[in-house]
Amino acid sequence: MGFGTLDAEDPVKTVGSYWPYASTVFDYVHRAMPFGNAQSLSDDDVYAITAYILYLNEVVEDDFVLSRDSFGEIEMPNAGNFYMDDRADTELDRFSGEVCMENCKDSVEIVMRARVLDVTPDSDGGGIDLEGGGGASMQESAVEPEAPAEEEAAAEPAAEEPASAAEEVAAVDPALVEEGAKVFRKCQACHQVGPDAQNRVGPELNGLIGRTVAGVDGFSYSGAMQSAGEDGVIWTEEHLAEFLANPRETYQGTKMSFAGLRSEDEIAAVTAYIQSESPE
Repeated sequence: MGFGTLDAEDPVKTVGSYWPYASTVFDYVHRAMPFGNAQSLSDDDVYAITAYILYLNEVVEDDFVLSRDSFGEIEMPNAGNFYMDDRADTELDRFSGEVCMENCKDSVEIVMRARVLDVTPDSDGGGIDLEGGGGASMQESAVEPEAPAEEEAAAEPAAEEPASAAEEVAAVDPALVEEGAKVFRKCQACHQVGPDAQNRVGPELNGLIGRTVAGVDGFSYSGAMQSAGEDGVIWTEEHLAEFLANPRETYQGTKMSFAGLRSEDEIAAVTAYIQSESPE
């Protein structure tokens, strides 16, 4: 969930790629969560959420038990790249001299304004897409309004190839689907799939293969996703694999904070799982 997010043109600090210690995660959860009602969690809740975040970032396994005693066993991927603040020795002199006031521009113009900073949930309950799905906060899941029945019915256009899709699902290796269910745990904070699936922080994923990109009516997609959908781009297995391997490179400007899956086997497995869980 957080690997490879610091080497892009617009680096993103995540638990997996940046944070130095597991205690940093614990302290953040304890002090700041949930949004709108900070410091209301019990100690057990803080431990549980911290362990889940570490699991999503592949720092610990799914059977790891986080406790005061096991904290010392955790080594964060970026811990070795932190050092004591040396700016007083390396930078202070450069920025303490007389300010240069030569060759200034005649005028300064504001050319862009930030609208959505993806720090707190949108007030309208709109989400982020996986077809841009991002990291879910507890509050985002809690306040999300249920879609009206008629919206759910209209969310997906009728599939043009139901027979071939059913045959494809039937041919999927059960072991691959089982492995995909494990991989999907990294996605389930933002996405649902199955008969009762609804949009959450990201759109529901039923019938994803063969669906038009940004094809769920009423969901707030990123501009890149909307443009692709308007151009008629379809989610094929190949295109989904490309996206899951590197979401931000595939659709620049996507709001999806998930860095991508690290192996082709994981991508194949989660694709098989999504197809097998989608209602016929």
